[in-house]
Amino acid sequence: MIIMKLNPTQVKEKYGPMFSQRFLTMVDSSRNVAEIIETCAVKGTIEWDAVNRCRAGGAIQWCEVEGTTMVMRARLGESPIKFGPTDVEYGGQGLEAVLVDGDKVITKWAGCGGAGLGVAACLTQAPGVLHAIYPTEEDMKVGGARANRVELVTPLYEKVTIGIDDTDNKEGGATWVLALKASKMAAAIDGVQSLNLRLIQLFPKSPHKTTNCVSSAITFAARPDAVDSLIKSVVATVKRETRSSKTGIAVYRGIGISPALNAFGWEVKKHLVTVETVEENAKGTGIEFIDLFPNREGRIGALAAVALSEERTDAAALYNDCALPLIRR
Repeated sequence: MIIMKLNPTQVKEKYGPMFSQRFLTMVDSSRNVAEIIETCAVKGTIEWDAVNRCRAGGAIQWCEVEGTTMVMRARLGESPIKFGPTDVEYGGQGLEAVLVDGDKVITKWAGCGGAGLGVAACLTQAPGVLHAIYPTEEDMKVGGARANRVELVTPLYEKVTIGIDDTDNKEGGATWVLALKASKMAAAIDGVQSLNLRLIQLFPKSPHKTTNCVSSAITFAARPDAVDSLIKSVVATVKRETRSSKTGIAVYRGIGISPALNAFGWEVKKHLVTVETVEENAKGTGIEFIDLFPNREGRIGALAAVALSEERTDAAALYNDCALPLIRR
C-alpha cells in the first residue's frame, strides 16, 4: 500500500487546474463542533455537493449555500457515511471525519463517480489546504465509476463574532460602514480572515436610536494566537471613529448561537428592551461586552447583532416585514 501526500501545487500538476477557490476549517472543541467553509467557481457544483453530502450523513450536521460558498456545520470525530444502494448510479460524496491534530484539522472525505473526482482532484487544490493524503494508490485514480478517499490537512481556526451598535449620530456616520471598515482593518492581521458582515434591523420605534436603529455583526476566522489581536484591532478602530458616546461592542468566541440567545435577539427586534434585560440574558452565553463609554445603551444592539448573526434577510428586515414574502430563498 502506498500512501501519497501532496500539496495543492502538486495536486494541480497531477490533475490540472480545477475549481475550488477556498477551504477553511474552524473548530470549537468545547462544543465538539466544526464549521467548514468551501467556495467553488460556480453555484451548480457547490449546490450539488451540498445535497450529496447531506444525503450521505456522516459528520455533517447541516449545511447552507450562499452564492458559490457552502458553510458546513459538522461534529468532531469519526462518522461513517452512507451513500446507499444507488451510489454508483448517482454518485455520492460525504464527510467521514473531522479530527483535531494540534493546531491543524484533518477532514476525511469520500466520493464515488464524478463526486470522487471532486474530493480527490478538486477540493485538494483549494487555497487553505496544506496538503492532501491519499490512503491508497487507487484513491489517486479519478473519474469514471470509481470511489475515492482523501484526507485534507488544514490550519485550525476559531470563529469570532463581534456585534457593534450606536456609532453614528444625527449629523453623520453609519454603524455598518464603521463595522465593515473595522473588519477590513482586522483582516490585515496575519492569521485572521474576515467572513461576513450582517446588518440587524432592531426595534425602529426605540426612543434611544440615533437614525435607522440598525446594528452590525462582523464574523471572523482567526488562528488561536491571533484572536486577541483581532479583538483589539476592532475595538481600536471603533473607538477611534465612533461619533456616539454610547457605543456598544459584544464579543462572542465560538461556533453556534444558542436557541435562547437567538430567541432573545428576535425580542430586541420586536419591542423595546432595557440594558438590564440584555445583561441578564447575556449571562452564561459566552458574550463579553466591551464598553468604550460609561453609557451602556449600545450593549442592546450589540448583543442582538451577535444573537442574529447567523440569520439572513430576516435579520435585515423589520419584524414581520412586508418585504419578506417577495424575497426568494
